[in-house]
Amino acid sequence: MSLDFNLGAFNDYFRNETFRDDFTYANSPAGIRRFPFPFDRDDYMYSVNMEPHVPGRKGSVFEHAFDVDEHYVSEMIDRAKVLASDPLRCQSLPHMTLAGWDLLELIMEAKARDYPQWFTLTKDGNRWHWINRPLGIDHHFTFLDDSTLPYGPFEYITRQTQGDFTLQDERDNDLWMDAGMVTSQADWSLDFDIGMSFMEWHAPVPLAHEKGIFDRALKFLLKLQHGAPVRRFNWTMTVNPLLDTAPETYPVWGPTKTSLTPENLGQKQHLRVELQALFRLPRSNAIAFSIRCYLGRFEELVTIPKWGRRLHRVIRDINPDVAAYKGFLRNRDAMVAWLAGYDDGAPTSPGFWPED
Repeated sequence: MSLDFNLGAFNDYFRNETFRDDFTYANSPAGIRRFPFPFDRDDYMYSVNMEPHVPGRKGSVFEHAFDVDEHYVSEMIDRAKVLASDPLRCQSLPHMTLAGWDLLELIMEAKARDYPQWFTLTKDGNRWHWINRPLGIDHHFTFLDDSTLPYGPFEYITRQTQGDFTLQDERDNDLWMDAGMVTSQADWSLDFDIGMSFMEWHAPVPLAHEKGIFDRALKFLLKLQHGAPVRRFNWTMTVNPLLDTAPETYPVWGPTKTSLTPENLGQKQHLRVELQALFRLPRSNAIAFSIRCYLGRFEELVTIPKWGRRLHRVIRDINPDVAAYKGFLRNRDAMVAWLAGYDDGAPTSPGFWPED
């Protein structure tokens, strides 16, 4: 048994593109306008910034629990390539199998409900039938029976879902990252972090601990209820539209930070945004953490005048420790100089929506 993609889904919606080598990834004009620009004001500092993960504006990345966009098929192909070269990018400790089934159920039900043109889930007791049309998957299996899947339930469903995922087991009044599918991360290692507590996992983040942000976040998450998911933004910078920026592959992507010039910065420099959502799972009581990565080229983002002005101001005024942690301190001055051409000094309206 295997999970072979039977592709035939590249069409006017799903883009045939790459996140490595020749880097053909790009956002369509519609994709630019729905990009989750993370700055709702002209400055930035760490905050918990949690809000209920409820349906948002039609057509936006907030409309559904799990966003499926024009990059879906190509992102799943890229994930399969990463896993083929490094299987340890997906790990699940033995006690997390039930949580994996919880997540599989959550994602399948959500996708079948929100995207019926692409996904179908039919249930007859524990006999389930899953159809994923974009990836050409048509599979009958028995819910809660691992032997009927080609992988464990966690790996099976996250091989078909955009974004990284971790599963947090709750015990000893703490959260422990005991499972993960991590192939599009912003320079952190699942193999290093697997089994860590919430504070251990977040230890490298500067300034936030002194402000008590993670103490408050942990208290909040321990009270998270089933059926009441929450979401937040995180962001960093990436040279080239490379999803896989893991420490294990730093020799591949790290040197690209030295490749920026005033002439190519707009095309090569990308704002990397994570839409993070957290779900309490019903049977296991674990917390699923989805980390959906979106990449926006600078020259795409500045086509929205409000975003061009604001991005310039945020990067210009950001705390150097934050810029260093996010990995772009070396190129910050070059980014500011390039973005200055798109900031006419006009005031920007509150919020991150392009038209507001």
